[in-house]
Amino acid sequence: MSETAARTTIRQRLARQYEKLVFDKPWLVICASAVIVALFAWFAQDFRLDASADSLLLENDPDWEYFRQVGNRFGVREFVVVAYAPQGELFTRPELEKLQRLQEELLAINHIERIDSILNVPIFADTPLTGISENYLTLLDEGVDLASARGEMIANPIYRDALISPDGRVSGMQLSIAVDETARTLVDRRAELRQLEAARSLDADGAAELREVEAAWAEYSIETNSRQHELIGAVRATLQRYRDGADIHLSGAPMIADDLVSFVRGDLSSFSIAVLVLIVVALGLIFRKLRFIAIPLLCCIAAATIMVGTLGLMDWRVTVVSSNFVSLLLIITISLTVHLTVRYRELRATRHFSRHGKLLRHAVLSMFRPCLYTALTTIVAFGSLIVSGILPIITFGWMMMMGVATALIVAFTLFPSIMSTLPADRARLSPDLRLNLTSALARLTDRLRGWTFVIYALILAVGVTGLTKLRVENSFIDYFRDSTEIHQGMSLIDKQLGGTLFFDAIVTLPEDEVSFDDSFDDPFNDPFNDPFDNPFDNSLGDGFDSGFDESSDDAYWFTAPRMAKVKAIHEYLDADPYTGKVLSLGSVVQLAEQLNDNEPVDGLLWAVMYKRIPQTLREAVLDPFVRIDDNELRFNVRVRESAPDLNRDELLRRVESGLEREFGFAPEQVRMSGLLVLYNNVLQSLFHSQILTLGVVMLAIMAMFLVLFRSWLIAVLCIIPNAIAACLVLGTMGWLDIPLDIMTITIAAVSVGIGVDNTIHYMHRFRREFPRFGNYRKTMHFCHDSIGRAMYFTSMTIVAGFSILVLSNFIPTGIFGLLTSMAMLVALVGSLTLLPQLLATFKPLGPESPQCTSQ
Repeated sequence: MSETAARTTIRQRLARQYEKLVFDKPWLVICASAVIVALFAWFAQDFRLDASADSLLLENDPDWEYFRQVGNRFGVREFVVVAYAPQGELFTRPELEKLQRLQEELLAINHIERIDSILNVPIFADTPLTGISENYLTLLDEGVDLASARGEMIANPIYRDALISPDGRVSGMQLSIAVDETARTLVDRRAELRQLEAARSLDADGAAELREVEAAWAEYSIETNSRQHELIGAVRATLQRYRDGADIHLSGAPMIADDLVSFVRGDLSSFSIAVLVLIVVALGLIFRKLRFIAIPLLCCIAAATIMVGTLGLMDWRVTVVSSNFVSLLLIITISLTVHLTVRYRELRATRHFSRHGKLLRHAVLSMFRPCLYTALTTIVAFGSLIVSGILPIITFGWMMMMGVATALIVAFTLFPSIMSTLPADRARLSPDLRLNLTSALARLTDRLRGWTFVIYALILAVGVTGLTKLRVENSFIDYFRDSTEIHQGMSLIDKQLGGTLFFDAIVTLPEDEVSFDDSFDDPFNDPFNDPFDNPFDNSLGDGFDSGFDESSDDAYWFTAPRMAKVKAIHEYLDADPYTGKVLSLGSVVQLAEQLNDNEPVDGLLWAVMYKRIPQTLREAVLDPFVRIDDNELRFNVRVRESAPDLNRDELLRRVESGLEREFGFAPEQVRMSGLLVLYNNVLQSLFHSQILTLGVVMLAIMAMFLVLFRSWLIAVLCIIPNAIAACLVLGTMGWLDIPLDIMTITIAAVSVGIGVDNTIHYMHRFRREFPRFGNYRKTMHFCHDSIGRAMYFTSMTIVAGFSILVLSNFIPTGIFGLLTSMAMLVALVGSLTLLPQLLATFKPLGPESPQCTSQ
């Protein structure tokens, strides 16, 4: 027996087993399906969402590890910012007392460690530099002149743009969140073990420990996410009680992450339900028969339940990128069931005297191969996302590959088994299967002939031109509608309090700069202390760490030349038009010079400052920005996200190269860090990832066409309409100035993967009917009136399902829905116009047979 005959025999045996199970024992299949769905419904309770920073990163990004190290070294804590803008004057006793009550309530919230605001920072008034001590005044002290204090705070380089707006009308409160030591320990250990694994230095015990640590973190992160959600909820509830008479907004990375989870959860529930409702309406309008509404709907629910349960069982968490997976799964499932339904009704309309069971078997078996290949091409399209190198997109690709396979299995088991238990449909169907729109497209293609190529060449030119205008720059503010609280809060803080997101410039000073100036060579030059009194005694109180050791000579680190350089770096960063508030040791230098009658501060005074700086100010502006033992400085730079022409990558490169050029640092002495850097890494990888994923999906689908149709020419002709559709969608993004981001990068692959289904169904039917007609034009008209109807119905259902996403408050989801709908329409029209014209022109099925006529 030849290999081909052997494969044919195997396929025949599998087909017989399938028929015996699904058509002869339908109740067994239905009961087994019910049990499986119930089992996965139980696991669905473990379904989780994730919007943490590491869920939106490049895979194995080294900057993530550096970001973690910087946070540990400088003791950086997560925080949220409250912007408080009273309707009246802020600097009045009643308003400050109200603000104090709010601050006390916020501080009472569990896990809020400290709050920095205008209420608890020092008021220096006319205090000379040498008079700074722990006994400082605050706004709450009775003797403070509020008008003078207002002017001082606005002029203070530390407070302005951070705790008070430049116009003095908005107060900022920074709520520092307590460090979770358990989480830090798990993340640090996981990072250490992953580094060993990447270096191939991890032994069997280490690999086992890595699995244990990852499992422990996966479990513990559920608790941390829940705790953070509760914390943000408690802060919001507290702020709500004080909104009467004040405009109050909340912002910060933890709040953004929590809101993203809320948006994802809302989209998952509301749009999944909305898609189901649209499916019901569409099926009702198309088929007008209860069974052809209920059965596809049951298939959708079963497929969605199985997949949600699978994700819960495997602890695969849905991110912002994969938030639409349920809607996509429903659409793919309905597409498969609609094709089965249309084929069954087509056979019923043309074969009136055949039995219900025979028609059903014929319909299901005849559609299995094209549906299998459409599912496989869709799986390949989603599989192309795995090569993107972006972790959430990779995860989304795996989710959808599993989802499409689930949809195929459910559609070809549940649909025929339920139909087998139902009596024959006695409704009379007209044998005239023509649909006005598909028939009109056939006539239009017949009339245009070669002009079809000209039209699509122009469309391709428009798409390619738009591709040259694509950009990757985007901001978090633009992700949300103007009406949402998150947009309003980020916008206010961006404009009034120095910016929202930030990056860190980490500068390592050279060793030869670590020397003390001559002011301390003669101890009797000290005019403020007894020459034999140690000016560095430990009078700073408890809780002081971060690299400072009062028993050492740390004060000698603070030399006048070094502080001048720190100030110059600070002012260089602050002068950039796209940076907002800059916090660093340079802020302290500027404040010290203000208190020193705008004169430079020498080494002796810096030593006094180092000893006497108030603990509140030290913890806010000294400890998080200096590592004396490592000669390391941290400059925290906020960025004004609302700047219309902001280019993050250009900004980061300009800052890094500028520090090296202007201050003579070597490249290894300057490094950028922070969430903005991590997000920029993702954005900058998108062009490469888009080209890579689109190239992979095109090549893979070409290979699928070759296997299915066994013809290079047919494979090339079939890929052309889908390539044009993808090009037009990406070009439209360029023309409309819609940037590539982690959501829109998936549009091309998704569009090609789903849109190519039409091409496969049309080509499969065309090749089967061509020998019957022997004429390309006649075959085209027949296919438009048969399989074209199913293509139209499924495409319109898909478009309706994706269009509902436009209503999302998360703008990338809306753009995804709109552009994918557009791609589906272009792919449908291309399959019904360009593809048949290509077939008629290049004749891949051989020459026409004049003797063949329509039967």
